[in-house]
Amino acid sequence: MEDRQLKSRITIELNGDWVLRHQEDEELPISLLKSLLEEKFKVEEEDSTYTTLVLVFDEETTGKEALTAGIKQFFEEKYAVTDAEQVFTVNFGSTEEKKEEPAKEQKKEKDTEVSDLFALCGLGEKKDAKDILKEIKDLVGAEEFKALAEEVVAVAPALSVEEKACVFYNQCYLFSVGDGYGLSTYLRLFAQLIDKTGLRKMHSRLVREISLGEYRDNDQPFEEARKILYGGDGRTTLLLSIDISEWIGKTETKYFKQFLREVEKSTGEFIIVFRVPFVEKDVLERLRYSLADLLRVRSVSFPPFSMKEIRSWTKCELSRCGYEFADDAWEPFMQCISEEKSDGKFYGLNTIRKVLQELFYRRELQNAEMGGSNFRIIAREDVAALCRTENDDTMSGEEQLASLIGIDKIRDKIHEIVAQIAMAKKTSAKDCPCIHMRFVGNPGTGKTTVARILGRILKEAGVLRIGNLYEYAGRDFCGQYVGETAPKTASICRDAYGSVLFIDEAYTLFRSEDNPRDYGREAIDTLIAEMENHRNDFVVIMAGYTDDMERLMKSNEGLASRMPYVIEFPSYSREDLYRIFVSMAEKKFKCDEDLLAAAHDFFLSLSDEFLGSKSFSNARFVRNLFERTWAKAAMRCQLDKQAEFVLTRDDFERASAEKEFGFHMEKKTRLGF
Repeated sequence: MEDRQLKSRITIELNGDWVLRHQEDEELPISLLKSLLEEKFKVEEEDSTYTTLVLVFDEETTGKEALTAGIKQFFEEKYAVTDAEQVFTVNFGSTEEKKEEPAKEQKKEKDTEVSDLFALCGLGEKKDAKDILKEIKDLVGAEEFKALAEEVVAVAPALSVEEKACVFYNQCYLFSVGDGYGLSTYLRLFAQLIDKTGLRKMHSRLVREISLGEYRDNDQPFEEARKILYGGDGRTTLLLSIDISEWIGKTETKYFKQFLREVEKSTGEFIIVFRVPFVEKDVLERLRYSLADLLRVRSVSFPPFSMKEIRSWTKCELSRCGYEFADDAWEPFMQCISEEKSDGKFYGLNTIRKVLQELFYRRELQNAEMGGSNFRIIAREDVAALCRTENDDTMSGEEQLASLIGIDKIRDKIHEIVAQIAMAKKTSAKDCPCIHMRFVGNPGTGKTTVARILGRILKEAGVLRIGNLYEYAGRDFCGQYVGETAPKTASICRDAYGSVLFIDEAYTLFRSEDNPRDYGREAIDTLIAEMENHRNDFVVIMAGYTDDMERLMKSNEGLASRMPYVIEFPSYSREDLYRIFVSMAEKKFKCDEDLLAAAHDFFLSLSDEFLGSKSFSNARFVRNLFERTWAKAAMRCQLDKQAEFVLTRDDFERASAEKEFGFHMEKKTRLGF
């Protein structure tokens, strides 16, 4: 008779309304619970509404009551839930699975291993203030926050007695931290620390976050201030975070002062943390001083992570999730992060976590394709596949420069500049000339490509330590609020130390002398300081139209003198455009001879008026046409079920006939009437 083994199938369901209240958390409750349980139990499913989790485990060795108690304790400790039964429900069911009879010694060993479910899941560990403090001290960066945490632990014994508790909870805080750099984590840890030290008691939730930006346009924005503060649900909160970013520079208004008076009345109810973006120290101090008219306020700054800190945090996250990078995978990963930053929409750790999750998914997909293997090392090619820019490691910088089409004069200028810099550096590092540059010309003339290759050449010549390219648009340096621009610009420069900082459309930094909300001049002033203080450690290249760049240089006398090298990028000729198209096509696919002939005729027919217009994007126009031809060919092959992928004349003609490309031909002379 076959031996069967009982298995338990458990469904954990969370209260939907409760989950919605935590939808802005850095990590959803069900994901945290899953991460605790999945190391020991098989997770069968997790629904898209983030309210249900299904597990399978050995019924013989795991107690149902112990599991339920462990989950209950998780919600009590993590979220300060006083009635966990209102937050989750657990449903058990049994299935049978075939099993082999284990040796008695092995069975006994397994029973011992899982006899304590709390130890098994890590749910039963009772954290005290020292544990929370250690967790804080293990964070990457956040030095001022760590110092604050140590102070709280030090004063807690004296201030936790009832008659002295007000000395602590009447203290407010001003956190200066950028989007995506862990505000929710800092708030949670700070609240847990306060809770475990006994400085605050009697609360039904640890943290609530609100923003005053939502109320600024009302006629009487703070008439229901207490309702705003208390959330309208009657629940008591240990720590209340209020984002006042929209009110930087407006804290002296009667409306804001009215709100502060309401906050003052509420300091005995909860700990208040005001939040603003990461701003300059003097701006933060002025803001703190304004808040201090009515409140005791302590400011805490959280500088954005440097690339070194990003690498440290990523190592921790990889380890936590059970993965690791191959040694040579770090270079493309850091390139991928720099590309994420370059669009001006970088959300700190949230963006980095997004990249890692994509890598984890791809790794597990490859494991599944290899028959369910459990390979945990993420290779260089896996990471490089996420990068928008392809790096050819088989060619030197000089070889890459030589392979570019239509830049003979630019190539000669680059060789001249690099030779001068390298010679000066060998002769005297102190007298090394300023190596910042201006690239001027129309769009699509190769400025970004040459800048990327130049970084590699300067690294190979021993001028730069790293040689990567950090690409931004001019307006990416400007913040939204007073005091945000200078630290944002300095942070971008800090990332680029040892490499090339390429600023496209740099002329957009300067718009008007009259607009007090335009922080371009502040960005320029910070850039000039960085360019001077780190003149030997990174290269700033500003790029844009010739006339616009000239106006930018005139707007600030310090810019032109610090950017002595000017390289002009002329528009491509018709033959150059054709050769660029052929290079793109033949690099990726097999091409019919008829296709190349049709492409040659097309580029020769482009009108002088179109080629000379500001709307013409040179190589970008060519790339768009190539990609459209590629799309036409892909559709044809899919419909015809063709295995071989070949670009044909018909693909090109259908692509070039589209409106975007089809009306730029030389107009034919009509004869007759």
